[in-house]
Amino acid sequence: MIAKLKGRIDAAGADWLVIDVNGVGYHVSCSSKTLSALPGQGEFAEVHTEMLVSQDMIRLVGFASVMEREWFRLLQSVQGVGTKVALSILSVLSVAEVGNAIALQDKAMIGRANGVGKKLAERIVLELKDKVPAFAGADVSLSKFAAELDAPKPTAAADAVSALVNLGYGQAQAGAAVSAAMKKAGDDQPTEKLIRLALKELALT
Repeated sequence: MIAKLKGRIDAAGADWLVIDVNGVGYHVSCSSKTLSALPGQGEFAEVHTEMLVSQDMIRLVGFASVMEREWFRLLQSVQGVGTKVALSILSVLSVAEVGNAIALQDKAMIGRANGVGKKLAERIVLELKDKVPAFAGADVSLSKFAAELDAPKPTAAADAVSALVNLGYGQAQAGAAVSAAMKKAGDDQPTEKLIRLALKELALT
């Protein structure tokens, strides 16, 4: 099992890099976020890896952090999520954003990744929701916030958070504002009202 590589980045593409370790070049598939987090061509880097073995090939997938690799493994535990889809999700969302999206049952956020349809996004957030609180990289307050909501309510809350994120606010900042709005106005508010109240909360910070 190859768990980590340290060497010089010899070449890189849209979703891969070649890292030279003592004269041996390792081809490593990566998410775009991993590639953007690593140094440029010709520089030295440390890449955490997952080695995938099939009947006809051995493949290395690389990550800028151990936590990203753990999320890659967790995502693949969901039926229908293979290497390509897991990397696609990690290319558009940071580790914290994936965790928060699952904690808030935000299917739309997960669905931003290429290859993730509505049904698959729903399966991902449902199957992984109980694993988020114990998993680093997610905002614990958002996990507790989502867990306190009744079945029909997370949709309005998650939609409000998504709308605020689309306006440029951070995921954790938006979640805290929606949570504060619901504590003041009640947890049965429609999405539109939650957004207005949350914007007021954000204006006070």
